[in-house]
Amino acid sequence: MPAHGKNLLLKTLQHQPTAAVPWVPFAGVHAGKLLGYNAKTVLTDGEKLLSALLEVNRLYDPDGQPVLFDLQVEAEILGCDLLWAENAPPSVASHPLAGDHKTLPATLPSPEDGRLPMILDVMRKMKAAVGEQTALYGLVTGPFTLASHLRGTDIFLDTLDDPDFLHNLIAYTAEVARRMADLYIEAGMDVIAVVDPVTSQISPRTFKTFLLAPFTELFTHLRQQGAYSAFFVCGDATKNIEVMCQAGPDGIAVDENIDMVAVKPITDRHNIVLQGNIPLTTRMLLGTQQDNMKYVIDLLHALENHNNLIISPGCDMPYDTPIENVIAIVEAIRDPKNTRQILAHYQAAQMDLDAISLPDYAALETPLMEVFTLDSSTCAACGYMLNAAQRAAEELGDAVRMVEYKATSPENIARMTKLGIKNLPCILINGELRFSSLIPSQRELVAAIKEAGA
Repeated sequence: MPAHGKNLLLKTLQHQPTAAVPWVPFAGVHAGKLLGYNAKTVLTDGEKLLSALLEVNRLYDPDGQPVLFDLQVEAEILGCDLLWAENAPPSVASHPLAGDHKTLPATLPSPEDGRLPMILDVMRKMKAAVGEQTALYGLVTGPFTLASHLRGTDIFLDTLDDPDFLHNLIAYTAEVARRMADLYIEAGMDVIAVVDPVTSQISPRTFKTFLLAPFTELFTHLRQQGAYSAFFVCGDATKNIEVMCQAGPDGIAVDENIDMVAVKPITDRHNIVLQGNIPLTTRMLLGTQQDNMKYVIDLLHALENHNNLIISPGCDMPYDTPIENVIAIVEAIRDPKNTRQILAHYQAAQMDLDAISLPDYAALETPLMEVFTLDSSTCAACGYMLNAAQRAAEELGDAVRMVEYKATSPENIARMTKLGIKNLPCILINGELRFSSLIPSQRELVAAIKEAGA
């Protein structure tokens, strides 16, 4: 069996040919599940976080491993209130720069702020414990997502109404990302993943206008510091992959919304590693061992060129992901030949779409807004899509009905399949897909709802 471990992953990020494909499990709060810790405990208690990470390392044999997957660390330091959950990372509950509050913070994070003392301590201890055989990832919140945490959904109006303020805000959040990255590199992190899920919800033109220069400078800085970089985006970011490559990261990590077969020629042309994209719910959380093996084997078969490739979950693994499903993924990556033999008689379970009853959209007296998300409590882009819908619903009151469907249950997945939904998050109005992987401004969404009710 080919060798694996830190050297395999770093060779891949150096764009060298390798005899095997690296494996990086994004076990954030799921790490706590392995030892019976809830999400808040594993994200706030350094001793328990360390023990959970070591259990991930033991069970899942990773080539690379994140130390913490929480995109609210910086937001908490900068004054956002957090809403904690039992089995998911916290979500941002307040936005200090919302509305007319446009005075930017005057300071950058320091090692003593927020949960950073605990995080940096665990990073150093993980480096000492497994750093020789496992590449360690430090995850920082990307500039646009952090700006969204501070500004809320007003940020989507700023692109048109106040571009100068938005440029200044992103310049500040990019400096925060640089400071966090420097702290993590000093603590021993080999790879800095800049995780910016909300960038999938904007157009390439908006990306070029506001984000290309800050990201390019950030990835250049990481390279100068001797660290490898990954640009992590969730949602259907297909439209932005080309401009993301132009920013110059060592790798780009994507989720199940991205067709890696279609995207890999783009990343290969720029000599950038592509990482992803095992589906979080349909395979990892709700599937069988064979479902997960089959996905990995099919992906490896479809991607004929395995250079510049890392296999990972599409994002932070669900808390309740069955251990045996992850171990099945490891087996498929490490020994694809034997896995193909195991799958010789595999048959996927069929969804009963007839059991799903859809509304009679043509007979609705009040417009119905349906928000479909991976999970708005764990996916930042999904959370802001839901928040946009909630704000529109508050404005319109009884003139609209709203419901969210999370892709965390077989019933909701079947509903999405029956409606022909391909990408998340999205908004349907009266059964018609109106916004997909593009968060609307409140004006746009209210106008679309009024149009549907006319």
